[in-house]
Amino acid sequence: MPAPDSYDAVIVGGGHNGLVAAAYLARAGQSVLVLERLATTGGAAVSTRPFDGVDARLSRYSYLVSLLPRKIVRELGLDFTVRKRTVSSYTPTVRGGRATGLLVGGRGTRDSFAALTRSDREYRAWERFYGMTRHVAERVFPTLTEPLPGRDALRGRIDDPQAWRMLFEEPIGVAVEQNFADDLVRGVVLTDALIGTFADAHDPSLLQNRCFLYHVIGGATGDWDVPVGGMGALTDALARAAREAGAEIRVGHEATRVETDGTRAEITVRSLDSEHVVAARKVLVNASPQALAALLGDEPPAPAEGAQLKVNMLLTRLPRLRDRSVDPREAFAGTFHIAEGYGQLADAYRDAAAGRLPAVPPSEIYCHSLTDPSILGPDLAARGCQTLTLFGLHTPARLFAADNAATRAELLAATLAELDAHLEEPVTDCLARDANGEPCIEAKTPLDLERDLRLPGGHIFHRDLAFPYATESTGRWGVETAHANVLLCGAGAVRGGGVSGVPGHNAAMAALGR
Repeated sequence: MPAPDSYDAVIVGGGHNGLVAAAYLARAGQSVLVLERLATTGGAAVSTRPFDGVDARLSRYSYLVSLLPRKIVRELGLDFTVRKRTVSSYTPTVRGGRATGLLVGGRGTRDSFAALTRSDREYRAWERFYGMTRHVAERVFPTLTEPLPGRDALRGRIDDPQAWRMLFEEPIGVAVEQNFADDLVRGVVLTDALIGTFADAHDPSLLQNRCFLYHVIGGATGDWDVPVGGMGALTDALARAAREAGAEIRVGHEATRVETDGTRAEITVRSLDSEHVVAARKVLVNASPQALAALLGDEPPAPAEGAQLKVNMLLTRLPRLRDRSVDPREAFAGTFHIAEGYGQLADAYRDAAAGRLPAVPPSEIYCHSLTDPSILGPDLAARGCQTLTLFGLHTPARLFAADNAATRAELLAATLAELDAHLEEPVTDCLARDANGEPCIEAKTPLDLERDLRLPGGHIFHRDLAFPYATESTGRWGVETAHANVLLCGAGAVRGGGVSGVPGHNAAMAALGR
């Protein structure tokens, strides 16, 4: 039998983290093979045209960029940019029978707080609280591409005992309630603790704190930016960088087995017409911890469960708002919060934890085309079309187990109804039509994401996020496994989650012995 093809490193999975690792290793002179089971690279960080005959290239699964270090973009020479949103968020509500809302970002923020809350107190509290998170972000974000600091070392680096207590030791609900009095303001703050995470504000596990931390430290500012050209622009640039450095990328090739003695590994690969084996000194797995265990034949980790609804839409125009004080182009330019008051979020969590869909489903919307019209074809842009992507909270996978399709339809209708409550016209009246005359809208439940992308339980972070410091089981970089020459470079690594490239960078550094 001929000897199998041999590489310094084989990377299982061509998502953005795998491509980051491939580019770094190839630039270091390593022979690198990337195996991707799908027909294209990119994983969840892709741009697609989901509607037949419609020239709109949507970021289908991952929407915004915050955690990607400029260091990675610079060191890999990526042709990739992000653009700031003109508004951070808009949250509509009804006060005293009048449609109003909270607009955050820009020169009118203070006036918006005052108009909503009838005082300056909440605005001053907002400035103090997010001044604290910016301080933490400046200290923590640079550590993400360094060897894991110890808990005490990270606490010393932050050098703010009150911030450490609020973010790392007490449930985030305590800090929210101590700092803010208005229910709507409290809810807007809490949402960063719940994106992709199913937890209560006072969960003693601090799962919500870990999610909150990752949402406020990105780029050392906490800003969430729009990828120019869509999310696929990033993964396309990464694939080019990896290939130009000498990495080999094989799409339509699925790794089905990894056997290792700790120094050398053999990977069984299945393609459309064959099955063969390749050898490597190192294996980097850009997949979930569950997939890693299955490849190695190891004991699987605890099951993961996603808890979000994802909806993509193309509109012929932005809908008119009941709140006439804000232009729809301003309201939808940032994050448009729906049914995300503090009490509403608590009620939705209780409903879902009890096994039923939230009576008032919370969600938030982003309109990427306002910030980056390049994702629309010239004709769509000229006609004033806009994209909307909706992220629904507190909808765990278990709720869809009995009948995914029927529950998806029920939840989508209820979620759009909550949006319509703040509009002068139903959002469905604004939907564009595809080449078949069908409305341009698609919805994905956690079960759909598990089927399409093999996200375990539809969990967008692959598993619960971890605090970004070392423990007894993390290893030097947070990517190590029980096998000396097998590394986890996907979102399930410590400091994984989001579109960051951090696990890819860190796995490459670990593979290079740095």
